[in-house]
Amino acid sequence: MKVLVLGSGQMGKGAAYDLVKQDSVEQIILADIDAKCAKALAKEVGDKAIAETVDAKNRDQLVKVFSKVDSVISAVSYTVNVLHTEVAIETGTHMCDLGGGWAVVQKQLELNDQAKDAGVIVVPDSGLAPGMANVLAREGIEYLDRVESVKLRVGGLQQEPRPPLNYSLIFSVEGLINEYIEPCVALREGKITIEDPLVGFEEITFPEPFGKLEAFNTSGGTSTLPHTYEGKVNEMDYKTIRYPGHGHKMWCLMKLGLMDSDEIGVDGKKIAPRRVLESLLEKNLPPSGKDVTLLRVMIEGWKGTEARNIEYELIDYFDDATGLTSMMRTTSFPASVTAMMMADGRITERGVLTPERCIPPDLFIEELRVRGIDIKHRVF
Repeated sequence: MKVLVLGSGQMGKGAAYDLVKQDSVEQIILADIDAKCAKALAKEVGDKAIAETVDAKNRDQLVKVFSKVDSVISAVSYTVNVLHTEVAIETGTHMCDLGGGWAVVQKQLELNDQAKDAGVIVVPDSGLAPGMANVLAREGIEYLDRVESVKLRVGGLQQEPRPPLNYSLIFSVEGLINEYIEPCVALREGKITIEDPLVGFEEITFPEPFGKLEAFNTSGGTSTLPHTYEGKVNEMDYKTIRYPGHGHKMWCLMKLGLMDSDEIGVDGKKIAPRRVLESLLEKNLPPSGKDVTLLRVMIEGWKGTEARNIEYELIDYFDDATGLTSMMRTTSFPASVTAMMMADGRITERGVLTPERCIPPDLFIEELRVRGIDIKHRVF
């Protein structure tokens, strides 16, 4: 099979590193608007990879390069995911992306019938959360006869936290602030509910050296899960894991207006506070260094007449051998697995479908395990 990776940044690099190792992948096209970046990454990952200069916003260029491959991973800004979905349908090419915006996913889902008619599968939200977390939730929900609650807890952290926020930019600052300001979609008493971000604090404990951490509401993590399981699951929510104290600091910044996008007047000039905060975070937060990804998906319900708890847990570390961060691995590897499963027919559905609607959980989990992403699973 031939796979196109759009974007040669961190997530594109992670996907490329994984794809070149797979025997069934004949060629990888690494496409980026920056020709030097694409060529450098192609040289780094090996002979299977070739570089092309492509503007991810240019329909004509996209049509040309999509037509050369069996499936596509869009690892660029979520703002172009609708365009990429349209091009996938036009060229008859399977595609997945890393998500990043609920409103964008909604527009992609509206193209479901066109994708189905074109015989293609487009899978938005194919990263970590949403993405991997959705597939795990599906498996647990389907195991039970009745489901009371689904709790998704995920976080990317430094292995050694450093001030001032005990956090570094594991992924884009734009995506981070979006999570902290946009509304959170949950299920309460079986119905979709909109909740505020940066509230709902709780303590969560992981094995040493992590110990007691905090988790709080952030947007985007549930994505389509509440809509998929409305009326079938009583309670569902998503919270981000951080070192203690981080969330309240970010809440203060938000309440002070530093995450606002509306421009204000300062010394006769107009400026958006959010842009200032983004620049300061990029400038002043410590380098990410070695990171770790923590995930726990907890599902409660009944199997027949007996109460059951299902738990999935992942602790994934920076990879010293490849230099890939854990966030790169746990976000891009699910996308590369999805791209391969689309191309080789293990995903049989057609249309625009989010991960919990089309990805076979058992095959997906095994593929991740082969890649060293070992998800612990227990039923009790």
